[in-house]
Amino acid sequence: MTRHLVCFRGNTSSSALSSIIDKRIQFSISIPFSKRRGLCAMARRPPVLSLALPSETGRVLSIQSHTVQGYVGNKSAVFPLQLLGYDVDPINSVQFSNHTGYPTFKGQVLNGDQLWDLIEGLAANDLLYYTHLLTGYIGSASFLSTVLKVVNRLRSINPNLVYVCDPVMGDEGKLYVPQDLVSLYREKVVPVASMLTPNQFEVELLTGMRVTSEKDGLEACNILHAAGPTKVVITSMVIDDKLHLIGSHQKGKSQTPEQFKIVVPKIPAYFTGTGDLMTALLLGWSNKYPDDLGRAAELAVSSLQAVLRRTVADYEKAGFDPQTSSLEIRLVQSQEDIRNPPIEYKAEKFN
Repeated sequence: MTRHLVCFRGNTSSSALSSIIDKRIQFSISIPFSKRRGLCAMARRPPVLSLALPSETGRVLSIQSHTVQGYVGNKSAVFPLQLLGYDVDPINSVQFSNHTGYPTFKGQVLNGDQLWDLIEGLAANDLLYYTHLLTGYIGSASFLSTVLKVVNRLRSINPNLVYVCDPVMGDEGKLYVPQDLVSLYREKVVPVASMLTPNQFEVELLTGMRVTSEKDGLEACNILHAAGPTKVVITSMVIDDKLHLIGSHQKGKSQTPEQFKIVVPKIPAYFTGTGDLMTALLLGWSNKYPDDLGRAAELAVSSLQAVLRRTVADYEKAGFDPQTSSLEIRLVQSQEDIRNPPIEYKAEKFN
């Protein structure tokens, strides 16, 4: 049986349609079916303005979790990056009704094969050019292994791709991913990352050392630099009941890293999505200040603290005690603090 492929666009009258069918069938008979498919696909491919007219800041592929309600994972990262001027394409590693801190949740988990299908779909339409890759929570070793394939694929297209990795594994001494992910992060992911944003517990897992002081934090950053990434930000360390951020930027393999700290007061409340938001802000501002990680961290920390203060104030205004449950951050209400944060917390350089 002869197979014919006919493509139509817009509204077409019945008489015009018959004429078009006759002409296209005559044309298609002389072309192999496999080539006809390609011709039709090319005719339908729309222009992609984010590629033709790229943002001055960049184009980000963000692979993280997603919740229908609330702000964690991609819900915490995509909107702030867009406010900072980035085109952001999210891939949801999981899609849940709400975050797992609620009594129940429903949803789906994307596996590695499904992730690769999405990448292949983008590749088939020449849509894989990205300036940045951002990854957050990943729940299985197989999915993380596919993410490594994604890194290689993206860098084959753009060798200058910046990979910002939040190695979400646990917090406060508690591991909440399978144990085999720890070694995979340490041995495979760290060497290909451009920037790492672990918390205190995660940096201990990645380096194999206890991190309880500023000196420990700086040594841990140096260990991670030796493994690959030029930028490391330990996003939260508790020292003397204060939160410390420690940042380190090694601009060249033979250069001594530029290192700093930012100290912020602890807010007596528990929030969800803050790590995801912090990493997104660090990506956004460090790209605007590529040679000044301290400045980027000042802006990111100041934004985050403003969001958290507004969140606490709004919960109190609604009659809730912010210390009794986890708080969903007030992201949409904090747009100006994300775009133009007042710098309240300064980076202190280490000698």
